[in-house]
Amino acid sequence: MGPLGQYGKEAHGYFMFPKLEGEINPKMKFRGKEVLTWSLNNYLGLANHPEVRKADAEAAKEYGMAYPMGARMMSGHTSKHEELESALAEFVKKEDAYLLNFGYQGMVSIIDTLCNRNDVIVYDSESHACILDGLRLHMGKRYVFPHNNIENLRKQLERATALADKQGGGVLVITEGVFGMAGDLGKLDDIVKLKKDFNFRILVDDAHGFGTMGKTGAGVAEHFDVESEIDLIFGTFAKSMAGIGGFVAGREDVISYLRYNMRSQIFAKSLPMPMVMGALKRLELLKTKPELRENLWKVVNALQSGLREKGFNLGKTESPVTPVFLDGTVPEATTLTMDLRENYNIFCSIVVYPVIPKGQIMLRIIPTAVHTLEDVDYTIKAFAEVAEKLKAGHYKADKIASI
Repeated sequence: MGPLGQYGKEAHGYFMFPKLEGEINPKMKFRGKEVLTWSLNNYLGLANHPEVRKADAEAAKEYGMAYPMGARMMSGHTSKHEELESALAEFVKKEDAYLLNFGYQGMVSIIDTLCNRNDVIVYDSESHACILDGLRLHMGKRYVFPHNNIENLRKQLERATALADKQGGGVLVITEGVFGMAGDLGKLDDIVKLKKDFNFRILVDDAHGFGTMGKTGAGVAEHFDVESEIDLIFGTFAKSMAGIGGFVAGREDVISYLRYNMRSQIFAKSLPMPMVMGALKRLELLKTKPELRENLWKVVNALQSGLREKGFNLGKTESPVTPVFLDGTVPEATTLTMDLRENYNIFCSIVVYPVIPKGQIMLRIIPTAVHTLEDVDYTIKAFAEVAEKLKAGHYKADKIASI
């Protein structure tokens, strides 16, 4: 592994990353030890990009970390916030966009604001936790359809439409562009076809698709060429943009309504200027440097094809999200992860029951544009070795490892 550059003071049990003068890479120090990490939400490698670091630093120097001091509706509105919203709306081919302080909180509040007790929501069973928390605030009826099951969605739309018509409400369908655990895509192309038979709007959480999917990186709606049929697109800066915040984009009147009614935004401080200026730079690089996305996919394709050639089950992923499914218990999963980290210097996330069925282990890999093909080759070899150890019972344990 290559050098990581200079490090600041170490913190017990936490990650330390290279300073600006260090090379841009997917490595980090964990408890004082250099590891190759596959668990960073940094698809395009922008987190430590020199131009991004420079923009962040210059904005912090000029404005400080707090300005503007106030909510957007009061004293927290600037021309730069408007500029970022316009640029985001144009990129995803929508009339308008609204900045959100946080992605998770933003999605919760979007659902709460859009729907009243007379409206009916229909949502995918594998929707992200932020969607589920938003649904908990909904005082009306909601129906769930099994993951990506379009025939069942049709049935739920029949039920939802009948109830909404009776109550004088509307129907909102919620799904994801890229499902962040399994990496498969929401069937946006099939869902929008149902608009011929039903009157509904669709809200797409494209947190993992924004920046990675589509010919320009505009997301899964662009990938399926259905941008004009998607009513609201939600994106976060926490993935491809490697920052903080998010946005929702759609028709101008709907965005205007959200702008003046979303409680999590109108009663919260405006997104600070360094984050706004930094997001502008990140979006500029996302749009003008296609080589970042191309390199991401070069790494993704090499990693996924190499793992499949070794016999690994990657499920139905169609995105950079790379789940590796194994058979084993929770104690085995933690012991395997400890072996990867301590003996192979590989840091990656594990997912176990109750997120996935009992008896399964999922190693969730997030490739980035700054991983190398050497990183890929090394990781595939390491995974092949630990998989053999798992089958041989090397990781049998009664207790969860202290990882």
